[in-house]
Amino acid sequence: MATERTLSIIKPDATRRNLTGKINAKFEDAGLRIIAQKRIQLTKAQAGEFYKVHAERPFFDELTTFMASEPVVVQVLEGESAIAKNREVMGATNPAEAEAGTIRAEFAESVGENSVHGSDAPETAKEEISFFFSGLELVG
Repeated sequence: MATERTLSIIKPDATRRNLTGKINAKFEDAGLRIIAQKRIQLTKAQAGEFYKVHAERPFFDELTTFMASEPVVVQVLEGESAIAKNREVMGATNPAEAEAGTIRAEFAESVGENSVHGSDAPETAKEEISFFFSGLELVG
């Protein structure tokens, strides 16, 4: 297994409820290291740029409005097979389908307000990490 890096976002529904520490504990308990982290407030335009792959989907406006509604925590996780591990820890997008013990099963409020985002592939991870972090900020 290769050591990888992946982007993680703790979304507005989770930061509003002060769940950052509980969510990060789940990542760390799964063997992932947080090597960069910051709390930011996205504008709707920044959220739109980040989620531009979804621009033609019917939920795009709702998604970008939500992501700009409250602060988020953006972070880089590192570890063996970090992308797959992060997605496993997050759980299914629909919290009703997420396995017990996953972040979304425990903390998500709905399919749209599902507490976390994670990269889905190595190429996506690289692009998403560089959207929020310079190389100097990755201190793993």
